[in-house]
Amino acid sequence: MNPLVSIVTPSYNQSQFLEDTIHSVLAQDYPNLEYLIVDGGSTDGSVEIIKKYAKDLAWWVSEPDRGQADAINKGLKRAQGEIVAWLNSDDIYFPDAISRAAKALQDHPEAGMVFGDAISIDAQGVPFHKQTFGDWGLDELMCYNIICQPAVFMRREPLRRVGFLDADYHFLLDHHLWLRIGEIAAIKYVPEVWAGARHHRAAKNVARAAEFSTEVFQILEWMQTHPSLGSRFKALQSRIWGGAYRISGRYLLEGGMPGLALRDYLRAAIGDPRLIRFFWHRIPYALLCLLGLNGVADWYYAIKARFGPDLGDDPRLGTWPGLRLDRQERPGG
Repeated sequence: MNPLVSIVTPSYNQSQFLEDTIHSVLAQDYPNLEYLIVDGGSTDGSVEIIKKYAKDLAWWVSEPDRGQADAINKGLKRAQGEIVAWLNSDDIYFPDAISRAAKALQDHPEAGMVFGDAISIDAQGVPFHKQTFGDWGLDELMCYNIICQPAVFMRREPLRRVGFLDADYHFLLDHHLWLRIGEIAAIKYVPEVWAGARHHRAAKNVARAAEFSTEVFQILEWMQTHPSLGSRFKALQSRIWGGAYRISGRYLLEGGMPGLALRDYLRAAIGDPRLIRFFWHRIPYALLCLLGLNGVADWYYAIKARFGPDLGDDPRLGTWPGLRLDRQERPGG
């Protein structure tokens, strides 16, 4: 039996990526799927793209909302699936992602959510990094081991029990939700690539990196005062603070604030020296940026793209929506 899976795409003025996102969902091999799109009143042609695929959608709407959490919740609350997920309008699913996630949840009835690995892709769809995770549970999430959101699938019941996304969060709203689900249900990792996460200059984690950093510490304060996490927080305190500064440093560096990033990387090393192995290679990159060398970021990502991750030999990837495998460097790289 194939349980119904509901996918929600929140959309707002990302017409250059939206069609690839839609294609990557509709190209899935899973036989029992409903797809919902919640557009926030786009004015860039996104609505026209959505209308092209209206016959393949269970529901869609285009109207102003109160932000990403509100838009996603609107879709999740309407979804009928036993399994639910959301895929942002600049990300993509890889082949068989939904069927593999559904199988993982069926194989692990104790799990409230499952997650896989992801490939970072640039604005043109060129893969430049593989995001590999591990068998992480609540403790690891509290220590800011960050899961790639498009590679996450949830059961609807625990999602409903925790109250969906908290609209007070705008940047780490997904991580906050994983923590709340992890309190009441098991989390299962599957070492397979399920999604492509697009990295581009207009993405929130680049354009609004300082606000991501602020929410890292907002979640930290929430964990300290949350009734069922307080004792756990005390036991993990040094690891949590170190992890918070490490993730803050990453967002600040990606957002073009190398000085603040170096400050937080130093604090991470002091809080938990074991974390240095995860960010030591970012230190020279931050120093070069701090020296004002133009084009460091473009050079950095061009090198990553040139020596991009091995995606395997699946022939479907050569023509998969949102992926571009015919080159391994950026323009001018």
